[in-house]
Order: sequence, then structure tokens, then C-alpha cells
Amino acid sequence: MTFLPVLAGVDEAGRGPFAGPVVASAVILTADQAQALIDKGLRDSKKMTALRREKVYSAMMEMKVLWSAQAASVERIDRINILNATLWAMGRAVHRLPGALFDGVIVDGDREIPGLKVHQQVIPKGDDLYPQISAASVIAKVLRDRIMVTLDGVYPGYGFASHKGYGTKFHKEAMESLGPSPIHRKSFHWKG
Repeated sequence: MTFLPVLAGVDEAGRGPFAGPVVASAVILTADQAQALIDKGLRDSKKMTALRREKVYSAMMEMKVLWSAQAASVERIDRINILNATLWAMGRAVHRLPGALFDGVIVDGDREIPGLKVHQQVIPKGDDLYPQISAASVIAKVLRDRIMVTLDGVYPGYGFASHKGYGTKFHKEAMESLGPSPIHRKSFHWKG
């Protein structure tokens, strides 16, 4: 009998926007769950439409996929920088998973998560290579998008529901007209 390690996939959404939190997720998939999700179109969330992400997310919830997520606030991002805030959120997401259920962590990107007491491997572009990372990518993106839609109602005029805080022309013009909102990252250079 061959022992196959159970790996938790970890990814984030929202490192590049001018506004809003960064959200990280950690996901554990069974082989059957992974195949079923691939059949439904699971891949890197950036290569999926919003509708496809929502459908895959709903399928994960129906399958009772084991996952955890953590957001890092704009205040945390401004205090410790976006990279450290992202790694903090990733670490918190992993710590919230039941540790007895996985043997290691595979992380999208090129940085290990500091402070983990479990084996981890960083995998650049892993979100399109490993279904666990793809699933974490989808969960993080769906949750962050939902946060930004909600924040659009709190801070109208910026268009958060449409661009999700990214630096579109409309967003830049809204910021010039309205000034930054409380959810804009002050440490980001979005002027000009």
C-alpha cells in the first residue's frame, strides 16, 4: 500500500487592489472532490468568470469541502505591508484547519508562510497546477469579491462592486473626485 500525503492548498486574493482587504484561504480536498470540481471547471480563479467561480464555490459548499479563510484588513496592510499581511492571513487560514487532517501545505507563490510547524512547499503558479490551490484561489476570490460588493454600498461612488478595488480608470477618477475612502490602502501609491 502506498501512502499519499494529504496536502492543504493555500492561496490569496486581493494583493494588487488599491482598496479593501486581502483574503487568504486554505483547502483540503479528497481525490473525489478534486475530480468533481475539475469536471465543473475548477482552475486558477483568475482564469474563471465570476459566474463560474460562484458555481464552483457553491459546489464546494455542497460537497462539504474542508476550508478556512482569513482576511487581513486595510489597517494591517498599511501597518505591516501587503506581503506580510498576505502571509499573516495565509498562516491564520492554515492554523484554522484541523491539523490532524493534513500532512503538509502547498502554497501558491514564492514565499513560505512564516511560523508554520508543518511541511510546506511553495509553488509558483500553483493555482493552475494543483486542485487544492485552485480551490483556495476560488474561495479567497469569491469571499473577497463579496466583501467588495458589500463595501460598495457603504462607500458609494467608487465602483467597488464592479472593479473590486483594482486600479481601473473609473476607480482612479472616483478617487480624484471623492478622495480616498477609509478602505483605501494608504501605503499604496495610487496617485498619478
